[in-house]
Amino acid sequence: MLTLSHLSFQADGKTILSDLSAEFAPGCFTVITGPNGGGKSTLARLIMGIEQPTSGSILWKQTDITRLSISERSKLKIGYAFQQPPRFKGMSVRRLLSLAHGSELTHNECCEYLSAVGLCANDYVDRDVDASLSGGEVKRIEIATLLARDLELAIFDEPEAGIDLWSFAKLVETFQSLHKNRKISILLISHQERIMKMADELIVLENGKITQRGKRDEVLPSLLQDFSSCEYKK
Repeated sequence: MLTLSHLSFQADGKTILSDLSAEFAPGCFTVITGPNGGGKSTLARLIMGIEQPTSGSILWKQTDITRLSISERSKLKIGYAFQQPPRFKGMSVRRLLSLAHGSELTHNECCEYLSAVGLCANDYVDRDVDASLSGGEVKRIEIATLLARDLELAIFDEPEAGIDLWSFAKLVETFQSLHKNRKISILLISHQERIMKMADELIVLENGKITQRGKRDEVLPSLLQDFSSCEYKK
């Protein structure tokens, strides 16, 4: 279980998150949505350890991880996919997947992970993760690295951003499979209705506070009605 207790974050004199508390049950698929600038990405970065909270605590499986590093959290089987994934000149896709997995992967094993995110594996496994790849390709490769890991909590920050519709469709299939077959906890930040429809529960984050939370069928209808004109894309 992931527990956030009175979590606050300030930067440059501005409050981004304010006294936020929440618990996430094991195996639950939670989508966090809300207006731009509401604190969604900041919350994801705090959970992964990329940022440190101004106050409050983060517990993972009853262990306080508030001050642990990214690598220490990774050892606790927590993974994070960036909204804009980094590129690694001189590192092949196969090498990146093997590092994520923790041991050398065979060609066929790499192909399995790449195929799961909609990439023709033989065209990518020996390519470098550099500027020759599009944003959508890099994003799908990053998600493949999470599939290669033995995770218990996977965090995705707007995985649909900057990718084409076909890639988006493949990512939706990947999330559905990850949730159904792996039974891991998923926290996913998104504005997309199709992704929100897959969630077990929805959280709306506005001005650094949770303004709505509940089961998908309870929250989604009013959510789409309230925000479809600007913040939520069907």
